[in-house]
Amino acid sequence: MFTADEYVMLSALQHFAFCPRQCALIHVEQVWTENIYTLRGLRVHETVNKPGDELIEEGIRVERSLYLHSSKLGLKGIADIVEFLPDGTPYPVEYKSGSRKVRPADNIQLCAQALCLEEMLDRPVLTGAVFHYKSRRRREVLLDQKLRSLTIQTIQKTRSLLATAKLPPPVKDKRCDDCSLMETCMPHAVNYFTESAQKNNPFRLDLF
Repeated sequence: MFTADEYVMLSALQHFAFCPRQCALIHVEQVWTENIYTLRGLRVHETVNKPGDELIEEGIRVERSLYLHSSKLGLKGIADIVEFLPDGTPYPVEYKSGSRKVRPADNIQLCAQALCLEEMLDRPVLTGAVFHYKSRRRREVLLDQKLRSLTIQTIQKTRSLLATAKLPPPVKDKRCDDCSLMETCMPHAVNYFTESAQKNNPFRLDLF
């Protein structure tokens, strides 16, 4: 259904949901820089993403760095951890370095993992969790129809963005403060020059 070039990485969904421009910089322009937040995330994933399986409780098996894919949705990527309950039900757990906080982008990434698992294993995945490493706490996420619909919309919009290979305008809001691509993106400078050029453009037509 999808060609190899049309497959979307699971991580790209999280980037798009956080900021479409960030997604394009990383997955189209191949730009990546580190800051304190990305370095913390890297350290967390180094401790988590060790391929293999283990038993953490009686009857619960844990798979680390599990490769996921969906041919129906054109998705692929790696799940941090998937726990398999005694009855075989998969329970995806996404690790994040920050404190316990609801972030829609994280929920979308987790839901996309569940959609892949449902297709691969032919069984429902109704819940998962985001583990916030700084707080050492899990936040369980209900993978309901509302979140599933939002995730599918995000998949479609991300694929469209990657296909156009164009940079969206910067958001220039509080998200920029935590972004490692601030210096590359230059949200305030880009917005300033864009607004200035539009204002001083002799060919500008104010039709709306």
